[in-house]
Amino acid sequence: MQLTVEDVSSVKKVLQVEISEQDVTKEIDNAYKELKKGAKLKGFRPGKAPRNVLEKYYSKDVQANVLSTLIQDSIVEAVQESGLQIIGEPKLDLPDFKENEPLIYKATVEIAPEIGDVDYKGIKLKKTMYKVRDEEIDMQLKLMQEKMADKKKIEEDRPAQDGDFLQIDYEGLVDGQPLGEEKTKDFVLKLGDATISEDFDNHLKGMKAGEEKEFSVMFTNDDPNKAFAGQVIDFKLILNEIREQILPEINDELAKNFSQFETLEELKTEITKNLQEGYEKRTEQELNEQMFKHLLGQVEFEVPDTLVEVELDGIIKDAERMFEQYNMSLEQIGQTKEELRANYRDTAVMQVKRFLVLDQIVKQESLEAEEAELDDAFEQMAKQFGATKEQVKKIYEANDNQIQMIKQGILEKKAMKLIVSSSEIEEVEPELEETAEETAE
Repeated sequence: MQLTVEDVSSVKKVLQVEISEQDVTKEIDNAYKELKKGAKLKGFRPGKAPRNVLEKYYSKDVQANVLSTLIQDSIVEAVQESGLQIIGEPKLDLPDFKENEPLIYKATVEIAPEIGDVDYKGIKLKKTMYKVRDEEIDMQLKLMQEKMADKKKIEEDRPAQDGDFLQIDYEGLVDGQPLGEEKTKDFVLKLGDATISEDFDNHLKGMKAGEEKEFSVMFTNDDPNKAFAGQVIDFKLILNEIREQILPEINDELAKNFSQFETLEELKTEITKNLQEGYEKRTEQELNEQMFKHLLGQVEFEVPDTLVEVELDGIIKDAERMFEQYNMSLEQIGQTKEELRANYRDTAVMQVKRFLVLDQIVKQESLEAEEAELDDAFEQMAKQFGATKEQVKKIYEANDNQIQMIKQGILEKKAMKLIVSSSEIEEVEPELEETAEETAE
């Protein structure tokens, strides 16, 4: 076997492999010898069919098998001979197979970029010191109050107004053709929230229960609902019912509806705790963003497409799982996997760069995942899955790849802690306080 290596880039190489005519012929001869032993052909006893007869019936199968064997054996040898630590699987460019000729093919492979020592010490970071405000606690209580509110059908004969909850049946048409297979029935929206659109809500204002109405709404090209975006839709609608929201008082009785709380003060304490935890996560995220911005600004390297594609696969799977929780799919929001991959490619590239820089620091500082840290990771997963640590450990230890992923996660966290602890951190007050989104459940 002869091997040449072409540098396409710092992370992409093309291996050209040449297998001599002699080796090709030898493999073909061996294939026919094995085939002859078991071939059953009319007019010939087993093992007695001549080569030319076997070629007549089996040449294509033999060539395919020989090609597969030669490729599988030679590509492993070629990678070893090249000395490259490849990422992912080689991409093969296979020629038409011809007997009595050398077999020459190309394999494109990728390797991790070479990153020199990273200077991570003394980075100047700003740590925003967020504090939970009374207004945030009140807002969370208000949300919980609305969650426990009753939606009572109004008995008086009055028109719909902002704040009412309307139960409607509707059908959307474009050029006279229905948008969906069936009409939407018993759909509930809060008037004034622009659930479908502000214009849609405006057409409902002033309607009374039992009324029917037809109207048109023009949706912008950037409307969040991809099925409606850029279209003029004709709606046929009936208002079935108008409901008003009856809010409970914010007191001890409200608190008892949520988990283990007996008093309003206990609930407020839990809300404060959750909001503060949210701020701590936000602070950590902001420090990490500053940290990575500095680190990636001082090193330049190419990113292997293989790693980007793996990261994109993870993003797509996470998106699909999220939509499944709401009984939705990408198609229902007018998105395809291909569009999602294109939209998140830059994010994936940046994420891979972060992983590679952290990996370099792990190697640079000879960081290791300790057994106690691994046990702690199993303990956390056990709580998450409602299992024992031993059960989780047994499952993961049966798959070395999964164990390596857990260890890699531990090492990345250790590297980030090391970087932050080696930084110069300035504590600052928040310039613009934003309301935390976490709720106490």
